[in-house]
Amino acid sequence: MRLPSEIKSILTTFQKEGLEAYAVGGCVRDLMLNKEPKDWDVTTNAAPEKIQALFPEHVYENTFGTVAIKTGSQDPALALVEVTPYRIEGKYTDKRHPDSVKFADKLEDDLSRRDFTINAIAMSLEGDIVDPFQGQKDNQNKIIRAVGDAEKRFDEDALRLLRAVRFAATLGFEIEAKTKEAIVKNAEWLRAISKERIRDEFVKIIEADNAYAGMLLLEETGLLKYIIPELVEGVGVDQNLHHIYNVWEHATQALKYTAEKKYSLAVRLAALFHDIGKPRSKRGETHENSTFYGHEVIGARMVAEIMDRLKFSKDISEKVIKLVRYHMFYYSVDEVTESSVRRLLVNVGQENVEDLLKIREADRVGSGRPKAIPYKLRHLKYIIDKVSRDPISVKMLKINGEDVMKELAITGSPKVGLILNSLLAEVLDDPAKNTQEYLTQRIHELNKLTADDLQKALDRIEKAREAEDKEMMQKYHVQKDSD
Repeated sequence: MRLPSEIKSILTTFQKEGLEAYAVGGCVRDLMLNKEPKDWDVTTNAAPEKIQALFPEHVYENTFGTVAIKTGSQDPALALVEVTPYRIEGKYTDKRHPDSVKFADKLEDDLSRRDFTINAIAMSLEGDIVDPFQGQKDNQNKIIRAVGDAEKRFDEDALRLLRAVRFAATLGFEIEAKTKEAIVKNAEWLRAISKERIRDEFVKIIEADNAYAGMLLLEETGLLKYIIPELVEGVGVDQNLHHIYNVWEHATQALKYTAEKKYSLAVRLAALFHDIGKPRSKRGETHENSTFYGHEVIGARMVAEIMDRLKFSKDISEKVIKLVRYHMFYYSVDEVTESSVRRLLVNVGQENVEDLLKIREADRVGSGRPKAIPYKLRHLKYIIDKVSRDPISVKMLKINGEDVMKELAITGSPKVGLILNSLLAEVLDDPAKNTQEYLTQRIHELNKLTADDLQKALDRIEKAREAEDKEMMQKYHVQKDSD
């Protein structure tokens, strides 16, 4: 385990002053796991005033003694290093912030106030480890264990209830039994936490590679009903014959697929939420006759409320809502027209169509179907590509019919169209010819040809269209026979 030069420099500065200083918390944990720390923290027996005096380039805007030192590093994780004096915290009346903070003399006092054993480890400049709560052992055994009394730790900051699940999901760890019991017993304490802080932890769970396990753990511990109770409504709600999972299982399986594919946050959220309206739209009690008509519309309204409640940004909210609203789009190779596909693009937005198809993939896999991208979906991708690109037509030319009539001093006639088609055929062979100067010159030359000669250009255009279509069909592995 090697400390970066920026951290060594900070620790050395304190050491030269006869002061103690250690790298501490998550950065030490990550080093032990051979992970690149996302940020760095230092703890010291120096008072805030002394820290500021030693490091003139700093930011100090809090009541907890933390001084953010500007290192000048190009690495974002090291550009600002937070240095906090050893401290002991008073009661947490609001379950969010300590009522008082008292600076301490001993490192062990500071480590004892931290949330989990894996985050209560300190490392000196020389590489010596201070680990009074056996965090190294828990790190090795992949265990999330509260420091000391779990219930007391969660009472101090109720967000730690959610952080335990987040660490389990992002690190692939298990929560120790007594720590989990304390979470289940006190899950309602999450009510005291701001929606923004809850959202940030929830997002980290959803963005984890093991997001699926994280969601199961949120439901198992009872935390989910204080974050997104609408999802809990789907637990145990059976679907119809097209599904082997109930609504909750289906949602988490869909999320699992998007996490495995490393899809974006918006796609993961939409996969998790896409059938959230089913419990409220269900009609029929048996597995054979259950229906969920309009669940996508109901679900979109529910998701709008969820995204607003958790204070998500407008951009991601609108995207997720659209993906949920239109995830039930109908597509049959033999029935759906290009114009209906164009309407779908207008509804969902051209910028969202790829993500909408990813939701359909997740929906299929989450229903227990082995093939994420069947023939129908490949064919739809082919049609979307086809209607999205500019078609081969005279509109591609740098001149138009009015230019032809002006150059030839004629009024509208079939010959105008024939000349434009002849120009298009030339441009398809050599796109460099698509300039106003060249095409204007060719107008007069083509005007000397007969209508029959000009008509031949249409055959060349049609062959170009067929070649382009064939290329797109090969790209999406689309043939006349379905699989």
